[in-house]
Amino acid sequence: MLTRLAYRSLQSLLVTLCLLITVFATDLRAQEDLRTMIDALGEGSFAKTIEQVEALARTGDPKIVPALEALAAGDLYLRKSDRQVFLTKPAGGSLTLVDPLTGAEAGTESAGALTKIRVNNSLRRAVRSALGGLTLMSPDAGVRLQAAQTMLRTPSADALEQVEAALAAETDARVKPVLERARAAALLVSDRPDDEKKAAVAVIADAGGQDALSLLSAALSSADDNLRPELEAAISSIKERQALWSAGQNVWYGLSLGSVLLLAAIGLAITFGVMGIINMAHGEMVMLGAYTTFVVQEVIRTSFPGLFDWSLAIALPLAFLVTGVVGLAIERGVIRFLYGRPLETLLATWGISLILQQAVRTIFGPTNREVGNPSWMSGAFELGGLTITWNRLWIIVFSLAVFTALLFLLKKTPMGLQMRAVTQNRRMASSMGIRTPWVDALTFALGSGIAGIAGVALSQIDNVSPNLGQGYIIDSFMVVVFGGVGNLWGTLVGAFALGILNKFLEPYAGAVLGKILVLVLIILFIQKRPRGLFALKGRAVEA
Repeated sequence: MLTRLAYRSLQSLLVTLCLLITVFATDLRAQEDLRTMIDALGEGSFAKTIEQVEALARTGDPKIVPALEALAAGDLYLRKSDRQVFLTKPAGGSLTLVDPLTGAEAGTESAGALTKIRVNNSLRRAVRSALGGLTLMSPDAGVRLQAAQTMLRTPSADALEQVEAALAAETDARVKPVLERARAAALLVSDRPDDEKKAAVAVIADAGGQDALSLLSAALSSADDNLRPELEAAISSIKERQALWSAGQNVWYGLSLGSVLLLAAIGLAITFGVMGIINMAHGEMVMLGAYTTFVVQEVIRTSFPGLFDWSLAIALPLAFLVTGVVGLAIERGVIRFLYGRPLETLLATWGISLILQQAVRTIFGPTNREVGNPSWMSGAFELGGLTITWNRLWIIVFSLAVFTALLFLLKKTPMGLQMRAVTQNRRMASSMGIRTPWVDALTFALGSGIAGIAGVALSQIDNVSPNLGQGYIIDSFMVVVFGGVGNLWGTLVGAFALGILNKFLEPYAGAVLGKILVLVLIILFIQKRPRGLFALKGRAVEA
């Protein structure tokens, strides 16, 4: 009995050993076959190499990935002596050879003993397609997503079965739609029946976008008559959707530009409305706010780098105080002596703007200064067919918040009541005991302070230089006059209307001619409504 048990155990051991030997031999033979196929990459023309890459891809073995990646990067070499292919690493004046399958080092050779395997764009595309197929079954969803995107960009009929197998096994909600589109793209270049291709056209058309349009247009050039109507209808549908999304993107750009104009003009609206002062130095208040942001960020970079994401929150009140004090000094030192003399006021504030520009050039230099974006204002995201940048989105939110706060100040506070009284009838307000000179001074300081915090926002999207404010002063006056002097709602509507109009004119007329056309339209509008969109009411105003 014991002898029979020992015999059976020995028999099982021998069978297991034979199986292991067989598997080991098969693996060695497969590795030898792969090695032979990789060595063939160094022989023949580009077309022959592409055929060899496709043959390697059909093996489905992930061991060939390093060799294909090195081939695409131009880092695969052929040893002249035995025609074997290796990866290489620099080793002084020589090159260390690395086995492309095992990664083991295989000695060193001089550069003269090796020939670099040449690649062209067609070969690179074939390699990318092969790599995509090999990584479709990776356990990492991110790798599978990248592979699916590669297969979508470079569709291949040879990879269709791989894509279908990966699609059948895929469970990740991010990867599966991309694989479906990659399968559809591969179907269009395959010899599958027309019914399958028509279904593929529908899948790609539903995805939309420029990539889908390129795939369908490429398929249309070689499609037969049975498939052409579906392709043409899908291309037309995508173009119509793109036109709508393009219009939506222009509206977004217009709102973004309008928020910038609102920030730049809102301070000017109250000073121009209350005081009747044409303040040509308003742009320099914006510039001072931007430089305040630069100084705050420089201090944070050198002393408190961990607070960089809070730099704008720190810069906002400081910019308001700095520019508010400068505005108060300008009003008390210059402008209060020039009330009722608009030409002299214009010339005086223009001279002040030149002085401020030169002072900033002397202190900070004439070149642009770097102002960084906090992490929460960096990057962008997709919303349907729109691309929304975070910095522009936050500036729109910020401009509306400033508008709301200023509206509350004017409507719900004693200072706002006095400002509105002076705006509507200065002499009556003075006779009621309102100290109009101090209302003027505080209004000018407030308008300058708002221009300063506008500069904080603009520093995130524009170059911070001594000329920063000059790019916004004319637009600010256009917004104020178009909306109605001294009316905040008019400034809001005027800023966004002009921003959107600019962005719709630019594609047809160009940026410069577009601004000229906007100016002409405003002049024609003012001929019909001299007081703008929303005229102020009051005896003094109407007089």
